[in-house]
Amino acid sequence: MSSFLQSFLDPKKSWLAALHMKSLSKRLRKYGLRYDDLYDRYYDLDIKEALNRLPREIVNARNQRLKRSMDLSMKHEYLPENLQQMQTPFRSYLQDMLALVSS
Repeated sequence: MSSFLQSFLDPKKSWLAALHMKSLSKRLRKYGLRYDDLYDRYYDLDIKEALNRLPREIVNARNQRLKRSMDLSMKHEYLPENLQQMQTPFRSYLQDMLALVSS
């Protein structure tokens, strides 16, 4: 990838990327999701394998977050504000294992 494109996509260098990251963070917090929860295990075999290699507690927490977000979405509700503040949408749990599986 060219250095111009990398600098354009880096939230530390581009105000547009930072604005997008802030908007995405706000939307993920409303449902209590993490960015890595958005990956679909049925779409990519590498993601499926990475999830299979993760500890069971992490996968169970992911499944609970997904169930909670679907429940909130069907009820047209959001998490309470105090719980939204506690969420960490960009704390990654899948990227390291995905890099290991992909290589």
